[in-house]
Amino acid sequence: MGVVIGSEEWELKSYLCIFLFCASLCSLTLFPYFSKNSNRTTGLFDPSSVPAAFLRFQRSFLLVYSLASVMEGLKSAVGEFEYASYGISREQIVSSLCIGSASSLLIGSSLGIFGDLIGQKKTCLLFCILHLFVGIWKKLTMHPGVWVPSIFLSLASSIFSFGLETWMVAEHEKLGHRQDFLCDTFWLMAFSESASHIGSQVLANWFVGHSVEKRFVFPSTAAIFLAMICLIYITREWKESPRIAAIGSYKMSFSACILGDKRIWLLAWAQACLQFSIMVFWILWAPTIVADGREVRLGMIYPCFMGARMLGSTSVPWFTSGPSPVRIEDYLLFAFIVSAFVLSIVAYDYQEIGVLVTLFCVFHACVGLILPSLARLRTIYVPNELRGGMISLSSAPANAAMVFVLIQGGYKQNLGNATIMAFAALGLVTAAGCMYSLKWGKQPHQNWHKL
Repeated sequence: MGVVIGSEEWELKSYLCIFLFCASLCSLTLFPYFSKNSNRTTGLFDPSSVPAAFLRFQRSFLLVYSLASVMEGLKSAVGEFEYASYGISREQIVSSLCIGSASSLLIGSSLGIFGDLIGQKKTCLLFCILHLFVGIWKKLTMHPGVWVPSIFLSLASSIFSFGLETWMVAEHEKLGHRQDFLCDTFWLMAFSESASHIGSQVLANWFVGHSVEKRFVFPSTAAIFLAMICLIYITREWKESPRIAAIGSYKMSFSACILGDKRIWLLAWAQACLQFSIMVFWILWAPTIVADGREVRLGMIYPCFMGARMLGSTSVPWFTSGPSPVRIEDYLLFAFIVSAFVLSIVAYDYQEIGVLVTLFCVFHACVGLILPSLARLRTIYVPNELRGGMISLSSAPANAAMVFVLIQGGYKQNLGNATIMAFAALGLVTAAGCMYSLKWGKQPHQNWHKL
């Protein structure tokens, strides 16, 4: 959605982008000063207090995670425009989205369990292979197609949602690094992912600027190149035990620790509601802004959303590591309420473009805060050996809801955009309820809230 070519009447002021990035920079640079009386200082600002082995591990992982994020961002940046340039109809585009969501529901939901059994390193290699295959497919066929890219890229996105995080957490624990350093890695993941998506949009626009005949050969080449780099690096540098867990023992552990724990059900539902709201946003934000024939330079708005998400991710250490740390469930409760309120405003009433952009930036700031915080909660409640299965299964309700929305709203036209946005807002309200219930539920033995 980052690539838009056409005339424009309303143009975003550049000072908004500058403000967001300056605010993110200030959040990063001022934190050490205001948190100097805290029990710990995040390793990003005081490398001398962090073991060199951990810094090497963290930077190595973030490098691969950023490259993987660029691959995911390239898919989003050129997706719909690529289809339209080849004359693919709206119905076929909706069909491709349905196919992708159905693939994530039917196959992607079990990939996490598959990764837990064979090892997350192999699952991450599969992520790279899927992107490599789609890139080669597009170069050979010179046509984006519908079925094959949608299925393979949807499965790759499913793996991206759990594979790299799960490998990192397991390896972090195996190497014996401090758990509070892991918390820093989570928000740096969200920060680098947003920055990588901005970079992928820049790459996509630069590639599309080439000759008409070859405009989409270049993004495919970039995807192939990045996938090969990740494949080689993961194969050579990442370590993992080659053993395969016994299916029987895994099933018993999963049933007892995941399916039998109410707290994990609450956490999974909150994750599903957030994922659904993000998917709804990326489908509806452009039609909402250009409603009633308004012409907007959408490609300039996309970086603002990512900048807002970067700002939200930098606020995580302020909540958790400052002089007065806040419990994760407490600030997540308010973050979910704010994001639900923002989407409900958009669903309820017609807004000017400037107001819509502001509301959407607030939503993404909340997303930047929520994503790493949910990762921290998963580390508190979910055993590492079951983490991938829990994350992938928690995405099943979101994908099922997305299939329903696409069929009813895209094909049958029974649901309007406002109604779909209202469903997403309602889901975020229930996610806030989950955080409230989790806050007052039985606490785990690991008291991470004070880290």
